[in-house]
Amino acid sequence: LFFFSFIIIIIASKKKRILLINTLLLLLLPILSIHKSKSTHSHSSLLNFKMTLKVSLLDYGAGNVRSVRNAIKAAGYDIEDITSPSQIQDAQVIIFPGVGSYRSAMSVLQSKGYVEPLRAYLKDHSRPYLGICLGMQTLFQSSEEAPDGEETMDGLSVIPGKVVKFDESKMTVPHIGWNGRIHHQDSSVFQYVNENEEVYFVHSYYAPMVVGENDDWALTTTTYCGQRFISSIQKGSIVACQFHPEKSGQTGLNFVKGFLEAVENGTLTNSKPIQTSPDAQTKLVKRIVVALDVRQNDHGDLVVTKGDQYDVRENEKDGVTAGTGTGTGRGGVRNLGKPVSLAARYYQEGADEIAFLNITSFRQGVIEDMPMLQVLEEASKSIFVPLTVGGGIRSYTDPESGKTWDALEVASRYFRAGADKISIGSDSVAAAEDYVASGGNKTGKTSIETISHVYGAQAVVISIDPKRVYLTKKEDCVNPNHVVVELEEDQAGPNGERLCWYQCTVKGGREARDICAVTVAKASE
Repeated sequence: LFFFSFIIIIIASKKKRILLINTLLLLLLPILSIHKSKSTHSHSSLLNFKMTLKVSLLDYGAGNVRSVRNAIKAAGYDIEDITSPSQIQDAQVIIFPGVGSYRSAMSVLQSKGYVEPLRAYLKDHSRPYLGICLGMQTLFQSSEEAPDGEETMDGLSVIPGKVVKFDESKMTVPHIGWNGRIHHQDSSVFQYVNENEEVYFVHSYYAPMVVGENDDWALTTTTYCGQRFISSIQKGSIVACQFHPEKSGQTGLNFVKGFLEAVENGTLTNSKPIQTSPDAQTKLVKRIVVALDVRQNDHGDLVVTKGDQYDVRENEKDGVTAGTGTGTGRGGVRNLGKPVSLAARYYQEGADEIAFLNITSFRQGVIEDMPMLQVLEEASKSIFVPLTVGGGIRSYTDPESGKTWDALEVASRYFRAGADKISIGSDSVAAAEDYVASGGNKTGKTSIETISHVYGAQAVVISIDPKRVYLTKKEDCVNPNHVVVELEEDQAGPNGERLCWYQCTVKGGREARDICAVTVAKASE
């Protein structure tokens, strides 16, 4: 630039020479200002600019990794997807957001030829790596979350120890919600995170900390119902966490930012052990979960709505009279706001989880439900807490093409669009009816079984929509499987009934089934 500008300036006329000099100065100013702003991170040479770190994302195709992508982008870094084993060795830094079940994750890693390149990458602990959830669990030698008929399944064997299941006789499984951390190392990955800030967990299996075996790997531990487990690890440049930073709000974003900045500025390996009380405990904190009923209005737009006995249209109570709107005393669909902007508002106000329920999806399949998929994609760009979506999670046949989509494929569409959990409603009632009719035999083919097998039980939520059936006496309930509930006086029925059973409904509450809510809950579990 300098050389050719110098030649042109010499041979140019006086008028053109002044114009060229001014142009050259305008070109130089941005270069000089960029150099000045980055001078603390680079050498004094004008041409030695800071190289941007590129993150290699190991997305093996299961579950929601969209939020991890968005968290990396929010920290200001570019992403390169790992699509072949050869890319692993050339990566500057790898982030492995393991989602789903251990057996599925390891099976996919093996089938794609990633296992040995990953072991080589992690061998001497000098290559930057961040594993999330299963991305941490797979670092251990083995796990009890193994294929049917096998006691354990081998992992990458980077960290000594076996991943085991929480004891269901002593605690509710999975461990799900916001919990704290007990620090065992002082690490730059937590440079932007306060020690008392909780992070989001959702897992049924955990890695125990065993003194003399893997305690030197422990970065933090967490306790759940008295059971201590490793919640994050670090040795050298290898970092991994059991919690989900991409679902832990601003705290999680700060964790991702701290890790990537530590990689970039060379401080990642500067961790130091710290003394920790053996009696230190953490506990789950209460959560605020926002549920948004979503449906299309008369113009085809998705809106958040609410109804009275499933009637979501404006009526006399809303000031709509006969002769307006539809001419029947019922107006348009109540519009409480747009799903993405309303969800973002609740997130900013402190919601810990947001659930979208498409209350009209029983009329169509999720395959045509592109607006709902787009809602998830847009929401995950700015909302970094768990997103649950429900409505239409079932097997479905396209009436035009005749192609059949099973429930797992339908759920996968939602997961890839940004959902962390799917809520099964009507299909869970049908599955429970079949389960009871068969005498308690599982087929392995229900939506509950197939989805939880691939994505883990923590990714499946059962949504039960019941209504009361009032009774004057227990003998009036002819089905012995129905659980009869005694009501308080202020909850009595219209004729003073003090007993009822809760009847499950399907299709958005429009159809009642002869099965009670307790039976569906137990069968689903």
